[in-house]
Amino acid sequence: MNENIVTEPIVDKLGRSYATGKRKNAVARVWVKTGSGKLTINGKNLENYFLRPVLNMLVNQPLELTNKKMSVDTMVTVSGGGLSGQAGAVRHGISKALSILDPNLRSVLKSEGLLTRDSRIVERKKYGRRKARRRFQFSKR
Repeated sequence: MNENIVTEPIVDKLGRSYATGKRKNAVARVWVKTGSGKLTINGKNLENYFLRPVLNMLVNQPLELTNKKMSVDTMVTVSGGGLSGQAGAVRHGISKALSILDPNLRSVLKSEGLLTRDSRIVERKKYGRRKARRRFQFSKR
């Protein structure tokens, strides 16, 4: 219905767009502005924060998909969860911030599912069981 309506980019006084990304228990606060392609996470560059190449690829996915890797500067503060959840939160936040900075990118990001919050979280532990689904060991005798 409102797919063809292009809104104006929402930026602050410094020309940055802001978005939050979430995954599992991790929350990423992301600021994106036009620049030279610098990406900092909690004051460190990407390769020093996420040491595993799979996580680097995950974080860079929205930037490479939109060909904005060398044209935007990204500053991220992320907290909570583990490294995998944090990488997913950063990816979600960057995707949302890019769609705010350039509304024309929204359709590309949405078609790849990068704007959707991954709702899978840890299942709660039930009473009478060792974990969420694992039962206590059973002994016949």
